[in-house]
Amino acid sequence: MSTPAVPGGSGSFTGFTKLCKGLAVVLIGGHILVQLFPAVVNYLALIPARTIPFAWNLLTAGYIEQSIYGVVVSTVGLLFVGKLLEPIWGSREFLKFIFVVNFLTSLCVFITAIALYYITQEESYLYLPVSGFYGILAGFLVGIKQMIPDQELPVLKLKAKWLPSLAVLVSIAISFWTTGAATYLPTIIFGTYISWIYLRYWQRKPEAKLKGDPSDDFAFSTFFPELLRPVIDPIASIFHRMLCGRSESRDNAEDYTAAGAPLPGSDPIEASRRRERGARALEERLAAERLAAARSAQESGKDATENV
Repeated sequence: MSTPAVPGGSGSFTGFTKLCKGLAVVLIGGHILVQLFPAVVNYLALIPARTIPFAWNLLTAGYIEQSIYGVVVSTVGLLFVGKLLEPIWGSREFLKFIFVVNFLTSLCVFITAIALYYITQEESYLYLPVSGFYGILAGFLVGIKQMIPDQELPVLKLKAKWLPSLAVLVSIAISFWTTGAATYLPTIIFGTYISWIYLRYWQRKPEAKLKGDPSDDFAFSTFFPELLRPVIDPIASIFHRMLCGRSESRDNAEDYTAAGAPLPGSDPIEASRRRERGARALEERLAAERLAAARSAQESGKDATENV
């Protein structure tokens, strides 16, 4: 199977889905609302000291961008990555992924802020407004890692499977130099981890009648360099048993087999098929974009000839 190229050219700016356009309007509208009425941040952003009774900020914080740079990055990331993932997952699953990752990421940030306050007695952890789409963007990178892990990015000369790890690493590095970036770091870290949990254990696959992605290529240790994997795997197995509520042997015996035969999707074959579907969808989109670009160029040349 040939590895498709990353979308490029003039066609890259077309083909955005209706759902992604609608969410982009929400992000832009939220930013405009904050600029017109700054006090809105106190009710829509995640401020741990005010989450009770304003519990809705666990849902709204992810869609409120306080800076122009944030709304540009979030909107562009949503449109371009959503154009890749939504057709493969389906609009309903894509929206469900965003909702679950956003809510659980905000919940984890809230719990972390409360814990840090009790440890340090610093009230800044309770009253710092945290918001932004960054957790979901980090989750999108995990989705790309799952779908087309071996796709090479022409600019970075890096395989797509390393995008989530690179995003977290860069965020950690920037947080040492910029105090403002430190407020986004927990959101990016938790967004990456929660999205992996969702795709690994919870995402439903109607065609295989299973949930999650049990393939070794999507194990938690694959986020780390191969040198560290012997150390990460034993630790990850502990959390695996905690999340699944059962041992690995029972998991294999009950969930991934039926009458002694493996169910579809419980082995690397299903993971390979999923990656093939992702690559095929990307190739079809690229072909459609190249055809549209060729027709546009042909029509432009024809018009120029007629004008002469």
